Amino acid sequence: MEWGKDPEHGEVTGAELPLALVEKISRYEPLKNYSDFTLGNGIGISLYMSDAAYRKIVNENFDEVTPGYEMKHGAMVNSKGEINFSTVDAFIAATKSAGLTVFGHTLVWHSNQNASYLNGIIAPTVIPGSSGTNVLDLTPIKSGTFTGWARNNPGKGITTVANAGLTSTSSAIQLESSASSSAAYNLQLTSPNVPIVDGHNYEISFYIKSDVAGKGRISFNGSLANQYPYKDWFSTGGTWTEAFETTSSWQQVKIKLAPGDFKSGSTSFQFNLDLGYLPNVTYLIDANTLAVVDLDAATAVTNLVTNGNFNSGITGWAKYNGATDALSAASASEAYEGNGAMKVINATDNSGGEWKTQIHADFTSTLTAGKNYTISYMIRSEAPGSVRCSTTGGSAQYQGNQATSTTWKLIEWKITAAGTETGFNFDLGLLAGTYYIDNVTVTDGSSAGGGATAPVTIEKTDAEKTKIIGDAMTDWISKMMTHYKTSVFAWDVVNEPMKEDGTLRNGTEGDTAADYFSWIKYLGKDYAVTAFKLARQYGNETDKLFINDYNLESRLDKCDGLIEYVKYIEGKGARIDGIGTQMHIDLNTDKDKIAQMFQKLAATGKLIKISELDIRLGTATPTVAQQASQSEMYQYVIDMYKKYIPAGQQYGITIWGVSDNSKEHEYWLPNESPNLWDANYVRKHAYKGTADGLAGKDVSLGFSGELQKP
Repeated sequence: MEWGKDPEHGEVTGAELPLALVEKISRYEPLKNYSDFTLGNGIGISLYMSDAAYRKIVNENFDEVTPGYEMKHGAMVNSKGEINFSTVDAFIAATKSAGLTVFGHTLVWHSNQNASYLNGIIAPTVIPGSSGTNVLDLTPIKSGTFTGWARNNPGKGITTVANAGLTSTSSAIQLESSASSSAAYNLQLTSPNVPIVDGHNYEISFYIKSDVAGKGRISFNGSLANQYPYKDWFSTGGTWTEAFETTSSWQQVKIKLAPGDFKSGSTSFQFNLDLGYLPNVTYLIDANTLAVVDLDAATAVTNLVTNGNFNSGITGWAKYNGATDALSAASASEAYEGNGAMKVINATDNSGGEWKTQIHADFTSTLTAGKNYTISYMIRSEAPGSVRCSTTGGSAQYQGNQATSTTWKLIEWKITAAGTETGFNFDLGLLAGTYYIDNVTVTDGSSAGGGATAPVTIEKTDAEKTKIIGDAMTDWISKMMTHYKTSVFAWDVVNEPMKEDGTLRNGTEGDTAADYFSWIKYLGKDYAVTAFKLARQYGNETDKLFINDYNLESRLDKCDGLIEYVKYIEGKGARIDGIGTQMHIDLNTDKDKIAQMFQKLAATGKLIKISELDIRLGTATPTVAQQASQSEMYQYVIDMYKKYIPAGQQYGITIWGVSDNSKEHEYWLPNESPNLWDANYVRKHAYKGTADGLAGKDVSLGFSGELQKP
């Protein structure tokens, strides 16, 4: 028995078919010539654009194409939530010129999402701690007595409210301006005297929000040369102004006082929180994070690395491995806090090569054997990333790989020293990306170097997550439908909503894939209602909108569940035009259940589409008999579709993939031989079965005379 090979592609394809059959198949016309409905193909955009032979087969044989991956959220949405249309735009232009239409695949699915972005926008908010030890005693604030604080201009009231701060357990100072409030000092809370050390720099910071748009400032009593200074209130490197503005979101006010700001001989200062600019505003100031810090105070804990806050650039840090531009200083706007951060670029993924981009710092002294140390740092990345630390000097210790995202994250690594360690590395070579690192400390058991308070992590509420994810869905669907309104007229709006038992997925399925994101987990059962309404709102009224799932032919209870969910969605006011059944099947799939599935789907009255048909053989080298059985199964499926789905409900059939070539099957059904062309783009026996099914007869019986290849 010989195995088919082609001089150009050279892939093993299985047993050669009888010559007479090969000649018959060669005389068949393109598949679409035998079809009364839309005949589609699921393709790879890159292959279509780059492989002329592949493209020729698609153009000649099909009416419609469905991108297998490139049109999905994971492929098009970047780490900032922006949509890159360029690849799909070029593809649509190419298919349009070839006379093909494009089926949009897919708007809302749980797989192939940019899960890092979606999880990032609902991730906890990390609130920086103070830059050092708080000089203020907050006990009178938290208790509500305000001992030592002056409420000289209380407006409607200045009180402490439990559980109203940044976290669910922290209290807040509530300050309410009166109906006639018009000057800054009309609502004013004055601090106790804060002792100062001559020549030292100080920082005042707090978190504040208001029920409506508000306005405030900090003023001073007696000790400053300018009692009403203009400041960059949020320390962003922005404009200095008289006052700051507040909103319904928490934001940190943080200003610095230099030695030159104080009058000569001053030994203390008082500050005022002036919030009386506007009437009828209620302000909340988190009671835990109101702080005055002596930035030049002696540190309570020694940090064993220099310049861990990167406020003086990247002095003390060196690139051990990586590209020339791997290490640089980040700006203040890119920092976690302060004047800067460390920026590291790793250009390529390196499986097992964490060390290939490596940034090093020496310890200020060798670690002590047997002593416990904590390496602590804040990190974020512009896309999903990975970091680990490793020690140098003697036997190295290695931290486990830590996932990073677009949100700042506090990471701690506790080690017991061998006594030979002289420094440590950030190993960032595993995943390509741009990383930012700030607030690095190495301490003997404490991560709050310099007496600073640790960051506060605030989880978003369920209601907040629902709104954020709902807004993300609206942004995605509205932009896709608007952008392709004149070029794509049929869509998979919701893909694979059902579990195998016919119940609805709920987001607790435990999928750990990096691109997994459950919309229903945050939006509930009506997520599909919203998706269809958005697609209809931003697309064309005549667009054909589908819901799609797999295994409907093997699990009739799943088919029933999907039909019931369609009824539910439409009962909520959305309209669904069609149901897609994927049909990734094999030779052992129950034929009776295939027929029953089509009968059930036909009874819905909806357009019915076989959306992803392929028939796997389980081998890359099928026998002649296996190829014949595959051909018969393709024909059977098409026959049953035409028999049970009324002509007016027949949207069409999409064959999933062109050939058995390994370029198409690196990830999907490798070595399973599921398609109509073999690995060398030669028509298989399955081509005949498909054509005969579409034509409703054995087309080869119409051939007469001596068969010849055209």
